[in-house]
Amino acid sequence: MSRACQQLVRTLLSTSLLLGCALNAHAEDEEPLATDRPDFVESSDVVGAGRFQIETSVAFERGKADGAREKLRSTPTLLRIGLGDTLEARIETDGALALRSTDENGLTTRDKGRADVSFGLKWHMQDGDEATGRPGIGWLAHVDTDSGSRAFRGKGWRPSLRMVAEWDLPGGHSLGVMPGLYVDRDEAGSRYVGGIAAVVFGKSFTDRLRGFVELSGQQLTSGRHGGNVVTGDVGVAYLLTNSVQIDTAASWGMSKAAPDFGWTIGLSVRF
Repeated sequence: MSRACQQLVRTLLSTSLLLGCALNAHAEDEEPLATDRPDFVESSDVVGAGRFQIETSVAFERGKADGAREKLRSTPTLLRIGLGDTLEARIETDGALALRSTDENGLTTRDKGRADVSFGLKWHMQDGDEATGRPGIGWLAHVDTDSGSRAFRGKGWRPSLRMVAEWDLPGGHSLGVMPGLYVDRDEAGSRYVGGIAAVVFGKSFTDRLRGFVELSGQQLTSGRHGGNVVTGDVGVAYLLTNSVQIDTAASWGMSKAAPDFGWTIGLSVRF
């Protein structure tokens, strides 16, 4: 890991500790926050009326694309703003990006810039009930905008719709599924529809520590539109207080178009 990456990680950890100390006195009487990271499957919950929550991280990926070996560093960040007891607004981006590509002849190129920004809404449709087996259900509607740097900018505005269902199971276990659809443009500018499908199995080890394993189909489409991006993910999250969480996760590519390996470390804070 480069010195810059190490500094980012140290800064994130030190910030989380400072926030944990600052918010601890006010957070223990509240329900623990529910985050949409570090797994790919979102939470069905919203942040609540008048509240906002920031979920940020540093992430690293490596893989191959068109014969070149690639390494990508990003700073995925999500801002969640409570509009009511069942509705939140969302602003999301992969943040600052740094891509290093080395071709089969050993020639290396580097690109830096910012990712596109996505705007969305989440609606918490119903609460879950472990006793009856009823899942908590949420709906997410997003649109990705072509707002990033030239090297990383998508083509036009790309809407998506996802549904999340979560079951609380005995013994501190949980199950979540997230199907969805998205609209994108190919290199020729033609629109196409792709799929999203993911399932996550979670386990609460203590009141503050939880882990998960996951199979995530982040992009399900034909090869001419980029191919399937499917990963296997594993990670843990720890509550410093009921309003501050730190987490880490790793992923392995399970399809040709997916990155070979990814790793992230994150911080989530509710205000």
